[in-house]
Amino acid sequence: MGSETTDSSKSIAKPVPTAVAISARDAWYPPAKRDRAVLRQLVNKDFKLKYRRSALGVAWSVLNPLLMMIVMAVVFTAFLGNNDPSIGNYPLYLILGNTAFQLMTDATTMGMRSIIDASSLLKKVKINRVVFPVQKVLFAVLNYGFSLIAVALVMIWFRIPLTWLALLLPVAVGLLAVFCIGLSLFLSAAAVFFRDVIHLWSVVITAWTYATPLFYSTSILSPWMLNLEKFNPMYLYITFIRDILLWQQLPTRGVVLGCVVAAFGSLAIGYAVFHHNERKFILYI
Repeated sequence: MGSETTDSSKSIAKPVPTAVAISARDAWYPPAKRDRAVLRQLVNKDFKLKYRRSALGVAWSVLNPLLMMIVMAVVFTAFLGNNDPSIGNYPLYLILGNTAFQLMTDATTMGMRSIIDASSLLKKVKINRVVFPVQKVLFAVLNYGFSLIAVALVMIWFRIPLTWLALLLPVAVGLLAVFCIGLSLFLSAAAVFFRDVIHLWSVVITAWTYATPLFYSTSILSPWMLNLEKFNPMYLYITFIRDILLWQQLPTRGVVLGCVVAAFGSLAIGYAVFHHNERKFILYI
């Protein structure tokens, strides 16, 4: 009898691989404080998993944008003759665009699967479901923070001074994060009911990449295409960041207003769709 009790207790104590450890103390927190505690634990878990068994660890978040910038700068400058003077410093132009777009890609791709991947936990523990898409966006923002080290190295290498306008960078990144949270809430809800969304989103990301001036100048666009860019949220966020770090000028009122409208419009729509359907998630995951 004693051995059976021991064996059963061991089997109950086995952790669930996809779950996050929530302490008894955290469970009795007020809802808002409990959600923050769960967010912190989930971000820590993802951070450890991403860099586990990696020799360079966090350094990859710095090296990857640097290496991509070097490759693209060589291809588009040496081979394709991209010498548009309106761009300014082309390597910095590239890395600012690529890192900001990568933030959106990582946040939405991970956020889209967040509810599905947390199914084992949601079936066992009563927890605010919004936490999971939000956590993926916060983790992507954390990785973006490391990539800013690469941006700083490029600015130092090319002797591009840092002005007071850099203080506006948290505003640009914050608005981009809010935009990504809204998208992630919408996509995570859609993916629960329609798994095809997961595959379609990769196609959308590819098309969005080429539709956004990441490696080419807007000067090559025809007037009607340039007008369409004003409705491209990623063009607005990247322009905001390039204005303050590359061109060292205040973003125009139109760019700032577009960023704000895209951020809170996305959040409102995403939360509305998520909140309306979240009670049905348990039936489909």
